[in-house]
Amino acid sequence: MKHELVIRSALAGLLAVSAAGGALAGDDMKKSDKEKCLGVAKAGTNDCASANGSHSCSGQAKKDNDPNEWKYVAAGTCETMGGKILTKK
Repeated sequence: MKHELVIRSALAGLLAVSAAGGALAGDDMKKSDKEKCLGVAKAGTNDCASANGSHSCSGQAKKDNDPNEWKYVAAGTCETMGGKILTKK
């Protein structure tokens, strides 16, 4: 009975560590394999400030596909989605 509890606890710990490791790897991939794409965000789903300065937070896009709102997308897919890559000025 006690061995069973120890084994279950160990397995739960391994699962938690594995999940945390996967989440960290996903964050690294997000930064290197994504690009900021203007004009593809749906209302309320933009990732950060608007390109024209009308607001400074994510989730504040008022309409779908606003050309001043951007969202992270997989690198190389922005233009095929009908968007424009946001470049620094």
